Amino acid sequence: MTEVSSLTGRLLVATPALADPNFERAVVLILDHDEEGSLGVVLNRPTPVGVGDILETWAPLTGEPGVVFQGGPVSLDSALGVAVVPGGPEDPEGARPGDGPLGWRRVHGAIGLVDLEAPPELLATVLGSLRIFAGYAGWGPGQLEDELVEGAWYVVESEPGDVSSPAPERLWRAVLRRQRNELAMVATYPDDPSLN
Repeated sequence: MTEVSSLTGRLLVATPALADPNFERAVVLILDHDEEGSLGVVLNRPTPVGVGDILETWAPLTGEPGVVFQGGPVSLDSALGVAVVPGGPEDPEGARPGDGPLGWRRVHGAIGLVDLEAPPELLATVLGSLRIFAGYAGWGPGQLEDELVEGAWYVVESEPGDVSSPAPERLWRAVLRRQRNELAMVATYPDDPSLN
């Protein structure tokens, strides 16, 4: 595995210094990362729009909250489905992208992309959780690496439960808190440091 491809399936957690309002306190799951660029979805930006309002047939398979999430500032009129399919191979490192049920493509471990054009019945019995995202976060070649060098993001391991967190507004702190290093302390960073 090359260094460039190693971010697929990992989380980018915005540092407190990241000033871009699109990514303030964001937790981004990287779905694809290679020499051509990067693509991910912001896991902690629920919208008030119900999944049933735009993808009625998929609504029964989504977890709480049953709303569409803003996956990022790019292509807000497009939808991505990210789902966890539990009970995969014992060795997630040995899992290949083609492994898994029809209509689902493995990204990393038990996390994968859902073909929203497929009939939901294909996946209804195997999905552990499903989230629908409007738009995505995208970076051109080398752009994400530059942001990492600038200190805009922490890179941490993802867990399948991150995709379906029932309290997405608390995901930024929760992901940082579970780290076994100095990042756990960043979780206590105040929302508005000027009030400190």
